[in-house]
Amino acid sequence: MSATALDLQILRAFVLAAREGSVSRAAERLHLTQPAVSLQLKRLAEETGLQLFTRTPHGLALTADGAALLPQAERVLSAVGDLQQAARNLQGTVRGALRIGTILDPEFTRLGMFLRELVESAPQIETELRHGMSGTVLAQVLRGELDVGFHLDADEEDGDDAAAPAPLAARTLTRFTYRVVAPAGWGPQVLGRDWKALAALPWLATPPESAHHRLLNKVFGPLGLSPRRVALVDQEASMLDLLKSGVGLSLLRDSIAIRESQSHGLVMADRVQLGCALRFVSLASRRNEPVIASAWNALARAWN
Repeated sequence: MSATALDLQILRAFVLAAREGSVSRAAERLHLTQPAVSLQLKRLAEETGLQLFTRTPHGLALTADGAALLPQAERVLSAVGDLQQAARNLQGTVRGALRIGTILDPEFTRLGMFLRELVESAPQIETELRHGMSGTVLAQVLRGELDVGFHLDADEEDGDDAAAPAPLAARTLTRFTYRVVAPAGWGPQVLGRDWKALAALPWLATPPESAHHRLLNKVFGPLGLSPRRVALVDQEASMLDLLKSGVGLSLLRDSIAIRESQSHGLVMADRVQLGCALRFVSLASRRNEPVIASAWNALARAWN
């Protein structure tokens, strides 16, 4: 057999002629003329050096050599078909890198469910997780340093997009309450007290990028108050440890505040609380980019 690669069209002509037992019917299936198909079968016989067919009163019949080659030819065409289908599938595959800004604990943001949905629906996307404070994540999304991210802000109860800066697309995932929590034994100092009275107590401060800082500024700023800050904390776990150690007041998500008050005797202020919303954001101008759109779709499934 010549080293020249066999033309796939010649193999198709051979397979169809063998199946149909007729050059004319094979030509119809291939949308070719009979002489063209006959020429292809002749070329295959020359390339292989074998007699592949014999003529009978009823048409074509495979020789023993032709019958031996037929399964091989069918496998080649099947493999080529699989290759072409794989190529078509890849043309529609979303691929690329997705930089995700995360905050708080993964359970609260349903991060695991979100990533599972993303991996199952778009396995060619490579994810990069960057954990930070809410304000930092928002700023990085706005600068294009992150593609999507989770963000906390005051719950304005006015829709998903209205509370986000104009360049952003945003979806509110859940609304919850922050409670003012004090160390065990501080009941007399915090129970029945308003914001003005609480401002005079020692507080655990957080960086400007944190949701705590922004939420408390919205309360104390209009009142002209500045809480007495005794420590600067940038992680929720450290904040909770300092609370248990009796250092000062802080904000805690309602679910955590209730749990810690029951298990460690922390005291929740009973006259004040702050509404907050967890949102998912991206630049509105990039919302329909394939990778980012896949992230939004995965998020919807994780939160529905």
